[in-house]
Amino acid sequence: MTPDAPLPLAHALAAGPVLLDGGLSNQLEAQGNDLSDELWSARLLVEAPQEIEAAHAAYVRAGARVLITAGYQASFEGFGRRGIGVREAGALFGRSVELARTAAGGATGEPVWVAGSVGPYGAVLADGSEYRGRYGLSVEELTAFHRPRIEALVAAEPDVLALETVPDAVEAEALLRAADGCGVPVWLSYTVADGRTRAGQALAEAFAVAAGNPQVLAVGVNCCAADEVGGALEAAAAACPGVPLVAYPNSGEGWDAGRAAWTGAASFDAALAAEWVAHGARLIGGCCRVGPDDIAALGDKLRQAG
Repeated sequence: MTPDAPLPLAHALAAGPVLLDGGLSNQLEAQGNDLSDELWSARLLVEAPQEIEAAHAAYVRAGARVLITAGYQASFEGFGRRGIGVREAGALFGRSVELARTAAGGATGEPVWVAGSVGPYGAVLADGSEYRGRYGLSVEELTAFHRPRIEALVAAEPDVLALETVPDAVEAEALLRAADGCGVPVWLSYTVADGRTRAGQALAEAFAVAAGNPQVLAVGVNCCAADEVGGALEAAAAACPGVPLVAYPNSGEGWDAGRAAWTGAASFDAALAAEWVAHGARLIGGCCRVGPDDIAALGDKLRQAG
């Protein structure tokens, strides 16, 4: 954390719910950017960083107090396939934090924290594997993949690491190992369906991976349908008593990886925020296809619930 950064996020969570941002990719697309690339939003770290800063700023204007960086689908291997060397790739991870920090500086009246995004291995494959998990890799192999990404982010001093959209308890264990001792708190957030992880594990088993880990700031779910959140938070609270919960579902539309398109109708409803708070959620926002207007509405509901 930089010297002029706000007080630790944990202090704010103890005081009440904190509003996260929404989907970065949909805001970038709304600004006219083409993200049809295996690096997804991380491509713009190379080609148009000002667009990422502008997208973060849109969420700051909507009231978000935590900005999640653009590194979700970034990896040293993915950058390498674009001819970007290790040193430059590391700098791009750092740039993702810097862009969010700059946008956070435009906030008035309240602090804004920066969460370094650490997406799952499946996201880097760019084939929808983050919604399946079970890659056939061991905990050790996944730890070795994630550790350099985490080290590059930590060097840029984010306030927290978002170990997010995790489909599999095996990968959750690897991510926590990779982050161990990095000096930055983390939240662990699964993507779930039908009351289980995307890999099919019971949520009690999945959240138990984080139980008793002093580095874990919060546990919960993201990039799932809003109607999955309540049950998942109950499981998280039971497995990790006393730990704040995090919830940032997507719009409810389904992702068709073969067509690279969203399908179905949106079901995100800001009115559900009161239920999530009652379950113990303290970090609340949106994921894919949840935009600044939705985040502003969610902020209104959180203030009413408070």
